[in-house]
Amino acid sequence: MSDAPKKVVLAYSGGLDTSIILKWLQTEYGCEVVTFTADLGQGEELEPARQKAELLGIAPENIHIEDLREEFVRDFVFPMFRANAVYEGEYLLGTSIARPLISKRLVEIAKASGADAVAHGATGKGNDQVRFELSAYALDPSIKVIAPWREWDLTSRTKLIEFAEQNQIPIAKDKRGEAPFSVDANLLHTSSEGKALENPAEEAPDYVYQRTVSPEEAPDTPEYIEVTFERGDATAINGQAMSPATILTQLNEYGRKHGIGRLDFVENRFVGMKSRGIYETPGGTILLAAHRGIEQITLDSGAGHLKDSLMPRYAELIYNGFWFSPEREMLQALIDKSQEHVTGTVRLKLYKGSVNTVGRWSDHSLYSEKHVTFEEDAGAYDQKDAAGFIKLNALRLKLIGNRNARVK
Repeated sequence: MSDAPKKVVLAYSGGLDTSIILKWLQTEYGCEVVTFTADLGQGEELEPARQKAELLGIAPENIHIEDLREEFVRDFVFPMFRANAVYEGEYLLGTSIARPLISKRLVEIAKASGADAVAHGATGKGNDQVRFELSAYALDPSIKVIAPWREWDLTSRTKLIEFAEQNQIPIAKDKRGEAPFSVDANLLHTSSEGKALENPAEEAPDYVYQRTVSPEEAPDTPEYIEVTFERGDATAINGQAMSPATILTQLNEYGRKHGIGRLDFVENRFVGMKSRGIYETPGGTILLAAHRGIEQITLDSGAGHLKDSLMPRYAELIYNGFWFSPEREMLQALIDKSQEHVTGTVRLKLYKGSVNTVGRWSDHSLYSEKHVTFEEDAGAYDQKDAAGFIKLNALRLKLIGNRNARVK
């Protein structure tokens, strides 16, 4: 093929599917393959990916395994949580926010290694293909993106296994049959979809949940924690300063213990279909509640209401793969401006699947007890002022009411 890539950087997990893709790229295009495996906190040992890549003929210098947990939380998760981003009212965007970072490193490695293409293992039905490719094109308009699931004829599990056997790709015993569901994981969440979960009328079996105990089995005694923020980002738990990834890891453990962050959700994919997923976002659910809690006393109502009105658009941009778009960056600038005084500490109560803010305090607080007290306020607020305020705001409503009565 005249337009066949000469060197491809593959997003490689070390699993069966991406190992088949690796060999398919070599056989289909006769190209050199570079593998990139990201540690985003998925909780898996990644050295087997290196061993598998070497077994499939990849030179050691062409195998990249990187710990991106701190960058992931600092530069992607935390900016998103400053916005309190939630897609369609419930989903905390755990898969969506990981894809732009993976694409960023794919493109950077391609440039550094002289590759002319990148490849991913996302299918042609899902959102991830869009997220990977929009991010890659935004960062390098000249890059070629290869999506084998949209090109090859390996359209069944049987054909995939046959291809693996023909090309001496090791197959774990548990991979010969259909997996009961597919899983995506990173430090922010676990997502389970497909197979046993495809009927939205059926409750998901308990074995699907991997990061949290069931709320029924969580401790019978509530636990209280304190999360400290600086300019909208969590910086400490219970007074102990921690790095971004360490904070999310610790919050995940609190959430796991108390059964927090489970979601059974039917969402609208960007490609047009609905899909049902089981999500676990234990630490993120706690972080969202904490961030909302500190904003309650530090963020002005006008700024907060504007920010909330823009949040669905911001969340949709992330879900649809537009992290590197100018409109997302514009919204981020507005969001970050709103966080200048979002500094202070929140006290949270964790109990059997729930997280509730029970206290919040800050040197930047806008809350004035002397203005809202039901006791003597020492002249801080003249209640008579409310009469004129109400009359002015009622004027247009009175005019509309008079008009409607007149024209009946």
